[in-house]
Amino acid sequence: MSQTAIRRLDARAPDFSATLDALLAFESSADEIIDRAVTEILRAVRERGDAAVLEYTRRFDGLDALSAQALEVPRSELRAALDGLGREQREALEMAVERVRLFHERQKESSWTYTEADGTVLGQKVTPLDRVGLYVPGGRAAYPSSVLMNALPARVAGVGELIMTAPAPMGEKNPLVLAAAAVTGVDRVFTVGGAQAIAALAYGTQTIPRVDKIVGPGNAFVAEAKRRVFGTVGIDMVAGPSEVLIISDGSGHADWVAMDLFAQAEHDDLAQSILLCTDAAFIEAVHAAIDRLLPEMPRAETIARSLTGRGALIHVESLDRACEIANHIAPEHLELALDRAEEWIEKIRHAGAIFVGHWAVEALGDYCAGPNHVLPTMRSARFSSPLGVYDFQKRSSIVQISREGAQKLAPAAAALADGEGLQAHARSARMRL
Repeated sequence: MSQTAIRRLDARAPDFSATLDALLAFESSADEIIDRAVTEILRAVRERGDAAVLEYTRRFDGLDALSAQALEVPRSELRAALDGLGREQREALEMAVERVRLFHERQKESSWTYTEADGTVLGQKVTPLDRVGLYVPGGRAAYPSSVLMNALPARVAGVGELIMTAPAPMGEKNPLVLAAAAVTGVDRVFTVGGAQAIAALAYGTQTIPRVDKIVGPGNAFVAEAKRRVFGTVGIDMVAGPSEVLIISDGSGHADWVAMDLFAQAEHDDLAQSILLCTDAAFIEAVHAAIDRLLPEMPRAETIARSLTGRGALIHVESLDRACEIANHIAPEHLELALDRAEEWIEKIRHAGAIFVGHWAVEALGDYCAGPNHVLPTMRSARFSSPLGVYDFQKRSSIVQISREGAQKLAPAAAALADGEGLQAHARSARMRL
């Protein structure tokens, strides 16, 4: 008998929709403690710059730097971290860099124009952002993959300067994160974390330059700080907990599915792992695999809390119904663990990334498959997309009106302006006649 307290649901149950929505519900707004802390930190950094950054770095990371300049990691240290990697890690990092770069090269947009018969030229000018800030989490875990997935599309886009912040608790720097910064060509790295790093990047200090956009994941304080500074700078997204949804027809390996559920659940207690399966016997096999494999996992307690709190094994009557539910969930990661998985891709409208077939495990996408692993969460795949080169480019419209073209356009513009009660607009247009 299974011991793991993960929900077992049936999509045919009359209360299924309400139960599912309750399971998916996640309140992304900050609680009062986070709200107050972030408000204080943003104001302090905006007003006192380096002094506030040093104060919060000392308080939260135990790093007692004499000056903000001392928080910057020298280029020589970045290079030494790369050179100091073992052969296996170095080759894995370089392979991932090449695959991620090649994928994102295909996303790059170009400027374009077209000319009308009267000589009017219209078009779009595409330019990269000048300076981008990359936040890399620290603390419980370090994420060199975040460096790759954020820095490489920025580099492909042609961003002028990339500034990275990464906390170094008690002065401990992760060498693989520094190596990733070196191999991706990050320009400057500062050992600053938390909301104070977001504030420094958004407002600038005497030492840390102000950026145009901030990307990268972080804890609740970082997420709230990003939300607050949006408008002063751009941000990629306010990300929620990691998610995986697996659709199965029972044709795969129960142990594989169980481990794929674990791979998301081990992130934190709020991560969400859900299985939709047409085969009741396979669901039993997956549940048994969860019980058998969980004790082997170093992060077993986190996985168990995640599966109990936000996970589910759901029996569905058909794959069509599974796809319908998947589109409602709009998951960050969707695995089609099916025999003829490619036949079902067209049924999926909303997902951050679609992993097709039994071999396309989501973990490969996290590190080295090529597509970006920064994906929309909390059902936002209904209206947003993975991070890409396009997030580091902006578009300006080109409007070059010929004399002849103005004679055609000005009367229409003036008539519409009159209708809006904007007489100066109308007169400005008519002056060209």
